[in-house]
Amino acid sequence: MADSIKVSSVEDGTRLLRWFLRHFPSMPLREFYRLCRGGQIRINSSRCRGQEVLHEGDVIRIPPTVAGYMVAPKKTESGEQFSLSDLEVLRNSIVHNDEDIVVFNKPAGLAVQGGTGIRKSIDKMAAALFPYSKISLVHRLDMETSGLLVVAKTQQAAQFLSRAFQNKTAHKEYLALLNGDVKESHGVIDNYLLKGRVFESPERENGTGARPHHAVTEFKVLSRAAGMLTWVQFMPKTGRTHQLRLHSAFSLNAPIVGDDLYGKTSDIDVGLRSVLATNNLFLFAYKLSFQHPKTGKMMTFRAPVPDFMKPIMNLLEFQMPQ
Repeated sequence: MADSIKVSSVEDGTRLLRWFLRHFPSMPLREFYRLCRGGQIRINSSRCRGQEVLHEGDVIRIPPTVAGYMVAPKKTESGEQFSLSDLEVLRNSIVHNDEDIVVFNKPAGLAVQGGTGIRKSIDKMAAALFPYSKISLVHRLDMETSGLLVVAKTQQAAQFLSRAFQNKTAHKEYLALLNGDVKESHGVIDNYLLKGRVFESPERENGTGARPHHAVTEFKVLSRAAGMLTWVQFMPKTGRTHQLRLHSAFSLNAPIVGDDLYGKTSDIDVGLRSVLATNNLFLFAYKLSFQHPKTGKMMTFRAPVPDFMKPIMNLLEFQMPQ
């Protein structure tokens, strides 16, 4: 029996052939066109030729014979492995998609880049979702951090966006729940980081000859709760490993809730712990702005608060910034 799939908003404007190759990447072209000619592939019950432009809400008839052309669970030499359901979760996290870039609202716990011991990662999974694009990472988020991530789909877009993040013309903003009472209402943290440690001077070394890296974060306190929790907006000016986590824990003396590396869950009030009901890191990249690599248009995206953060936000009546 034939199935049907409704075209999503992020797929609006995609041609039927490209849409099919994204959903069924191992499908031979001759088979696709044969099914179109035979009327087995249809758009809104109408026959098609393959080059039709799709629109949000269109219903694509999927003949049962193409099920075998869906991408199979993939395992690479470095150990990554992901399933069709993993790919569908990532597909559903897309907030913008065009010929040059794709923007994901990355779930917490998903690695951005593959490597030894990592079962699934955005770079490999995005390559499976877009097999005819040249997928390239242009910035990073920690595995534990959720939120907005832009990925280039062409070499030209990758070069443009990489320069934008290096030159600070692309901007990221984060929201975090901190375990502690941050006294200052706003400020700039300016120090040096190296291997999970904070240094006030670049001259201080760790005994190995390595020099700390300059790290700058602007912050603004949005709300406080009973001297125990602080709702903070972060605007990092540099992009060091674990920068926001280290600046929270050691510069503001208030580690991010859920950060087992630089803070302790046991330090949180017992009553609040029961409300949190999760071990996730309460840090997410909620806003991302950059110039489109082809059109030059300035684009700004905002992500909704992750589901695991909503109960505590509702309880404490914390608001998103404007």
